[in-house]
Amino acid sequence: MTGSGGPGAPGAPGASGEGPGRPDHPAGEVGPLTDADHDRWEALFRDYIAFYGRELPQAAYDRAWREFRSDTVLHALGARVDGELVGITHFLVHANTSGPDVCYLQDLFTSPEARGRGVGRALVEAVAEWARARGCGRVYWQTAEDNAVARRLYDSLVPFSGFVVYRLPL
Repeated sequence: MTGSGGPGAPGAPGASGEGPGRPDHPAGEVGPLTDADHDRWEALFRDYIAFYGRELPQAAYDRAWREFRSDTVLHALGARVDGELVGITHFLVHANTSGPDVCYLQDLFTSPEARGRGVGRALVEAVAEWARARGCGRVYWQTAEDNAVARRLYDSLVPFSGFVVYRLPL
């Protein structure tokens, strides 16, 4: 469920008095992944890849995990409810020719049983907080046009930018 809408950063976490990491927040805790999260992270990431009708070789999962653990180019956060990892997000920062660096939220996925509990919103807000702390000018993302569930969340965070994504396979 990679985000939609294109450029734009969501509102500040905690604006409603709730925020990720608060024990009473329905989304539970959001924070960095640990070595102990590997198996559950991979299961969630596999479900995300399958959701979009794709398959990846094991080497791709292994590479992604190594990159997330080094936390230099690719970054990841996880959402936990009652101690269980129920959502993941992957993101990166890149240069911008017309302003501060920008953060691309590449992947976002929550387990089906966690949907509707604020987990996706908490993950987006945590990425925005992370990017803001590093001086990024915005967070942006994309999703499939027919991903109505994700789009309801994303449309509640930011207005549609009007941009269309084109991909040139190499």
